[in-house]
This record gives sequence, structure tokens and C-alpha cells, in this order.
Amino acid sequence: LRFDEKVQVVVFKSEVKGVFCAGADLKERAKMDDAEVEHFVKRLRNLMDEIAALPVPTIAAIDGYALGGGLELALACDLRVAASSAKMGLIETTRGLLPGAGGTQRLPRCVGIGLAKELIFTGRQVDGQEAFSMGLVNHSVPQNDEGDAAYQRALALAKEILPQAPFAVKMGKLAINRGMEV
Repeated sequence: LRFDEKVQVVVFKSEVKGVFCAGADLKERAKMDDAEVEHFVKRLRNLMDEIAALPVPTIAAIDGYALGGGLELALACDLRVAASSAKMGLIETTRGLLPGAGGTQRLPRCVGIGLAKELIFTGRQVDGQEAFSMGLVNHSVPQNDEGDAAYQRALALAKEILPQAPFAVKMGKLAINRGMEV
């Protein structure tokens, strides 16, 4: 995707109804030794960093659960659209873990340090409407009968971006991202 000049926007969605991404398989992770866990988390963090570094806008269409690494995936995207019924949270502390794929850096940039700490310390889950009110998602939409309301809104948002000058959009993303690091 990074090198395909025809790609102007990327929308991430799930093929599983009611779930955007439920995060890592903790039963599988429990069977890993420390070195395997370290390798797994490093690869996951690198994947999220690669998604965040894509030169084109990325949109997460959250039509269901986005927990742990699933929310970290959504946070790696530039924009997030959620169904009002979606459930999101960095729930790792409820399992004796830490968000390891960038959530501790990206969540405070979205919602502020105090609220990010509260959400991570408590492991609280929020719905799409609450996520919108705190700035975690750009849009919250009522879920439809097909279960893809967030995806449909994400597509509409992508269609708003497509007519814009691709170079200007890419440079805008780059300028914003670099500015956030200063």
C-alpha cells in the first residue's frame, strides 16, 4: 500500500460481524515464554507503526468490539468511525498486562493525558457515543441492520477525501504527524 500510487485512502474493517478486532489471543500468549512474548509484541508494535506511517489517510471502521490490540489498531489509523453500539477499550490492565502496541502513546494524543490514564488504569470500555464525546472517534453512527454502519460512514468519509489533491493530502498528513512529535 505504501508504494501503490493508486491508493489514496485505506479503510480498515472487519469481516466478522460485531467485532472490529478483539485484540491478541491471550490463551496463545500465555503459552509463550518471555522471549516469544517480546518478539510478538515487537512485531505487533512494528505493524501498528507501519499502519500509522502509511502516506495516505487511514480510517478505522469500528462496527463492534475494539479491545486491547484492536483499539491500538484503530488508534494507529488517522481517523476512526464507530457504531454507537461499538465497545472500545485498552483492557490490558484487567489482565495484568500493558497496552504494548502504541496505545499508551496514541490514546493520550486523542483524548488527553488524564482521560487516557483513567481509561488505561481502569481498563474501562466505552461505547461509540461515549468515544465520540471524548474525542476517541471522529464520528459515531447508529448501527444498521446489516451491522456495517461505521463502515458505510467510513466509506462516505473516504469519498470526501478522494477528490482532494493526493499530494496535498499526503503532505498534510506528514506535516500534522511531524508537528505532533515536536
